[in-house]
Amino acid sequence: MAKAQKTYACQSCGSVSHRWSGKCDACGEWNCITEEVVEASAPKGLGGKKGGRVIDFVPLSGANEQTYPRHKSGIAEFDRVLGGGLVPGSAILMGGDPGIGKSTLLLQAVCSLANLGLRTQYISGEEAVDQVRMRAQRLGLGKAPVELASATNVRDIVASMEEGGTRPVGCIIIDSIQTMFIDSIDSAPGTVTQVRTSAQEIIRVAKRRNIAVIFVGHVTKDGQIAGPRVLEHLVDTVLHFEGDRSHQFRILRAVKNRFGPTDEIGVFEMMQEGLVEVANPSALFLSQRHQDVPGSAVLAALEGTRPLLVEVQALVAVSPHGSPRRAVLGYDSNRLAMIVAVLETRCGLQLSGCDIFLNIAGGIRINEPAADLAVAAALVSALKEVVLPPQMVFFGEVGLAGEVRQIAQADVRLKEAAKLGFTEAVVPSRKEKKAGKLPEGVSLREVGRVSDLADLF
Repeated sequence: MAKAQKTYACQSCGSVSHRWSGKCDACGEWNCITEEVVEASAPKGLGGKKGGRVIDFVPLSGANEQTYPRHKSGIAEFDRVLGGGLVPGSAILMGGDPGIGKSTLLLQAVCSLANLGLRTQYISGEEAVDQVRMRAQRLGLGKAPVELASATNVRDIVASMEEGGTRPVGCIIIDSIQTMFIDSIDSAPGTVTQVRTSAQEIIRVAKRRNIAVIFVGHVTKDGQIAGPRVLEHLVDTVLHFEGDRSHQFRILRAVKNRFGPTDEIGVFEMMQEGLVEVANPSALFLSQRHQDVPGSAVLAALEGTRPLLVEVQALVAVSPHGSPRRAVLGYDSNRLAMIVAVLETRCGLQLSGCDIFLNIAGGIRINEPAADLAVAAALVSALKEVVLPPQMVFFGEVGLAGEVRQIAQADVRLKEAAKLGFTEAVVPSRKEKKAGKLPEGVSLREVGRVSDLADLF
C-alpha cells in the first residue's frame, strides 16, 4: 500500500513545499500555508501496473465528425461573452467579489435555459434549497423547471451526473467550487488539493457526458480567483464578474475562452428584479455626463468586439504637500504616470507639483492603450481649465517620444461615435488616406504629436 506523505500548500497561490513556514515564498502572503496529506505514487507505475495501454490515434479530420450546437440562454449579453452560447461539454469558471451578483446572474441564465427546453441542474454548496427558491421567487423565476440540490460531496455529484436518467442533462451550476470536497482526501474543503481534485473529477464526467458545467469561484482580496492557478487552466472559459457595488452597473468579462473571443464584455444593470442586460452601454455610461466642466473627455474604447464610449474625468489641483497625490480609478496608474511625464517633457506643461485625480466614469476599467489620447486631453483640459467641445471623442496611443500612434479598428469606434451623435473625432495621423471609411457626419482632427493636442486648446 502506498505510504501517505505530508505536504504544505499555500492557499493563496497553490505553491507546494515540504516544510511549514509563516510566509509563502512564492506570493508573499502570511499565514496561508496549511498541511495536506497526499498518497505517494505506486512504486510500479500508476495503479501498481508495469505499463499502460497504447493510445489509439486518429486523423484530424474523419468521416464521423459530430458537431454540437451551442445552447443559447436567451440573455444576449451572457451569450455574447461566451462567444454565442454554452458549448456542450465545456467547463466555465466565474469569479467575482462577494455580493456582486454571480449567483443571481447564473440563476437567471439557468432558468432561461430551462424555459427554452434544456434540462438544467443547480447544485448549491453554500445555500439550502429553500434559500435558492426564495431568491428565484424574488426574481420572478419560481416556475422555471430547474432541478435544485444542496450538496458538497463530489462523489454524490459525479454519481448523479453518471446516472443521467432518461433525459440527458445539458447544464449544471456548481455554486461554489470552494465548498466541494472528496471524502477520500484528508483535507478541508477549499484547500488547494480539494479544489483541484474536485474540479478535475466533475470536468472529466462533464466532458464525457457533454454537459456544460459552470463553477462559481471565490476571489482573494486582490481580485484573483481563489485556489490553485491550475484551476484556471483546467476549465475552457474564465469569466470575471466585476463592478462597484455602489454603482448599478456590472461588467461580465471573458479573460479566457477556448470557444470564442477573449476580452469580450457584457454589461448589466442591477435592478430590483435582478440583473438586466444593457443593449446600448455607451449611452448609459454617458447619460450623466456634464458637458460644461473642464477635465471631461469622451473616449471611444473597444472591449473585445464591442465599441464603447466612456467618459474620462480628470482633476488637476496645486498640491499643498511636498509629494503630490496620484489617485486613479478604472485606469492603469503606471500608464497615467507615463502620460504625465510625456506632457511635462514634450509639451512643457507643469504637472509635477499638482495633485492629479483620474476617473473612468461608470465603474468600468479600461486597459487598452487607445485611451492615452483621451487621458491626455482630459489632463490638459483640467490644467488649462478649458471645456472640451461636447461632441468630440478621442482615441490614440501616446509614445514616450510624444508621438500619437495608430490603433486598431478605428472605423468601428467612429461608427459608434456617429451613432450617438458625436460630430468630431481627434485621432492619430493616418499615413494612408482610405476613402469611404468615415461615417457620415463625423469630421476628423488628426494629431501626430501630443504637442498638437495641447495646441488645440
